[in-house]
Amino acid sequence: MFSLYQKLSKFFASDIGIDLGTANCLVFVKDKGIVLSEPSVVAIAAGTKEVLAVGGDAKRMLGRTPGNIKAVRPMKDGVIADFEITEDMLRYFIQKARSFVPRSRRFLSPRVLVAVPSGITEVETRAVKDSAQRAGAGEVFLIEEPMAAAIGVGLPVAEPSGSMIVDIGGGTTEVAVISYSGIVEKRSIRVGGDEMDAAIMQHMKRAYNLTVGERTSEDIKINIGSAYPQDENNKMDVKGRDIVSGLPKTIEISEEEVRNALQEPITSIVEAVRGTLERCPPELAADLIDRGIMLAGGGALLKGLDQLLAEETGLPVFVADDPLTAVANGTGFVLQEIDAVDRAHSAMARH
Repeated sequence: MFSLYQKLSKFFASDIGIDLGTANCLVFVKDKGIVLSEPSVVAIAAGTKEVLAVGGDAKRMLGRTPGNIKAVRPMKDGVIADFEITEDMLRYFIQKARSFVPRSRRFLSPRVLVAVPSGITEVETRAVKDSAQRAGAGEVFLIEEPMAAAIGVGLPVAEPSGSMIVDIGGGTTEVAVISYSGIVEKRSIRVGGDEMDAAIMQHMKRAYNLTVGERTSEDIKINIGSAYPQDENNKMDVKGRDIVSGLPKTIEISEEEVRNALQEPITSIVEAVRGTLERCPPELAADLIDRGIMLAGGGALLKGLDQLLAEETGLPVFVADDPLTAVANGTGFVLQEIDAVDRAHSAMARH
């Protein structure tokens, strides 16, 4: 039997899907699509934890703030590292998302579907639910990120044949083989875009005695980062602080040396894919010979990663049309299904 809230929520509550990522947070509002895509960064007043800015405004403060302001990322490796700040960030995103909802549907707290890593623990699961509810959500549902990503890119997850998704986010890489609307084999590793950025920062220190910030290392990865040799060995000027002299310095780096710097995190991702394939049931593995592997998440945009995975696995590898929005779009499709299930339950209750 449905509670009064559940009955009313179908008519008066807004439905919101959240891709709560380590690097970025995307918010999907039913009937509106993705309404927000902002960095998972919060600027706080040092000592008080008073929130000064969230999202893009806060990210611009990373590495540039005076001593009385701290720009922090409350998510680490796909899970909550700071509960209080995550709650503040979620509250900001939920309230902002509700401004896109018709006034008639703001009567009750929104139903919220949050995408979480498939390797999340029970304690971490409870933390996500509690934070979302304290941030203003009514009912809170969770979905595993690889399933949301597979649905978001249009893979036929309900069919009896196998589909494979590799979702490379900021903090985690999720690898899953899906069939009959369920995850048959999966692997979740805490390696993603953040580890790639950290590897570049370490290389700059080791090779050039140059300290660079998170934003600079991310720019290097986006502009000349690659996982597989490309036709041109592009170069880029990088500005940072010399560790020895303490003075600003500019050096030139090449695509080849960035690729070498990224070798460790990329190898971890390749091994996760190979390990999942090795444990995959033979019938589903056979399906993947034709279907191949679909890449989603921001890491899918790393040049040459599809070529490397194709070479390592012998399977065709495809990059989703819009890999950054795959998980958020998946939550939107699932929210529609939740309504369909509700209607089915209501019909059963009447009989």
